[in-house]
Amino acid sequence: MTRLLLTTCVLAVGLVALPRAGGPQRPALSLPLHISADAVNMSNSGTGDTGRINIYVSRWTGDDERDQILEGFVEGGPEMLLKRLQKAKPTGRIAAPGNVGYVLRYARLTPQGEGAQIVLLTDRPIGGWEAYNKPRTIDYPFTLIQLHINAIGTGEGKLSIATKVTYDRVTKSIGLETYESEPIRLQNLTIER
Repeated sequence: MTRLLLTTCVLAVGLVALPRAGGPQRPALSLPLHISADAVNMSNSGTGDTGRINIYVSRWTGDDERDQILEGFVEGGPEMLLKRLQKAKPTGRIAAPGNVGYVLRYARLTPQGEGAQIVLLTDRPIGGWEAYNKPRTIDYPFTLIQLHINAIGTGEGKLSIATKVTYDRVTKSIGLETYESEPIRLQNLTIER
């Protein structure tokens, strides 16, 4: 009887794990994840320069950690969000080829239809001149990346190096204050194997 119950349980678990025929197929996004893309400067002051970037995700931000970080935004605005983000355990790195780059502190994966959305957030590096002189850019301490990946593991996205962010309390998600403005467009995005 025990053997029959064990066989039934194994079969049931196996059936749940099988993809449904005709159901949405999502890209394989196992960790560690390496994404590369062409970064095209689309800002008004930009020159249309293009360069390759690499994004490495070593772990996803869990629900509890997400809530703790993002509730900082509700409690104390961008300043509190920045403090909590700076204390967060690293989730990966972003870098141009041949460069060390800098640490990502927030990484969330959300299934969308047959693909997925990835939101990455970190505090951006602020140089000595900027910290001392405090130009308007000092009010934009975040780098936010939004990626849309299709079922075959390609896609597009946007990267804002100095941005204000918004928080949607209903979906518990963070995004660009104005997603329509796109300082840097990410094209030819691929998942590296």
